[in-house]
Amino acid sequence: MADGTQGEVAPYQRVAAAIRARIADGTWPPDHKLPSRSALGAEFGGVGDNVVRRAQEVLIAEGLLEGRAGSGTYVRAPGERRTLQRIPASAPEGSPVRSGLAPAGFEGTWEAESEAKLAAPPEIAARLGIAAGDHVVKTVYEYLDAGHRPVMVTTSWELMALTGGSVIVLPEGGPLAGRGVTARMAHIGITVTRAEEVVRPIQLDRGQAKLLAGATLGSLATLIERTHYATDGRPVETADILVPADRWDIAYTIPLTPDSREN
Repeated sequence: MADGTQGEVAPYQRVAAAIRARIADGTWPPDHKLPSRSALGAEFGGVGDNVVRRAQEVLIAEGLLEGRAGSGTYVRAPGERRTLQRIPASAPEGSPVRSGLAPAGFEGTWEAESEAKLAAPPEIAARLGIAAGDHVVKTVYEYLDAGHRPVMVTTSWELMALTGGSVIVLPEGGPLAGRGVTARMAHIGITVTRAEEVVRPIQLDRGQAKLLAGATLGSLATLIERTHYATDGRPVETADILVPADRWDIAYTIPLTPDSREN
């Protein structure tokens, strides 16, 4: 049901539909700058700025528009879609693809920055099975396109109770830099046997939008919460993989045995 009386279309939805139609028929091509909110309001039946703003927010979330700081609102140019393969096994040892942090076929560069001895936030502590405030190592991975702009971001947390004082305490430092969770944990005698992922759709908040090139507040994204577990069932690492929905498809390969049930 639309906002307002049942059966009616809310004013912001009518404005969004009109803008959407102009984008679809090419009247407003990619990179076209939209008129001011007051001008659009006057054009679309004398609605107020707040109605136009809400319509624009809807279209930004759909990936049709983008706001550019200090410049205005523009028709967003469609970007090339890529596939994030979860999780490829054929990548070279030591690559971000091998560790499951970057997509198969990723051709850009990547950067990582770690901070040690951080107090674990409550939600991260719960995922790692530790007390809130216990020390963790936080590493942010940025995957950069040809223009050196971040197109996907992963934030990883590891327990300092496991890695502190060892050569693997910083995931991108020391002799096992970039080797991935499984290889690094094996170096200190911990066998990682499985990873679990929870995938959910989100709308980017202001902080998340700042992390991604071209992303705007309210844009659609996929958040993958991944956790690695050791043989004894304890979690040893957890990560948030932030994937813009308008740029990436996410594909999973599921091995099957003859007695597997497919539901």
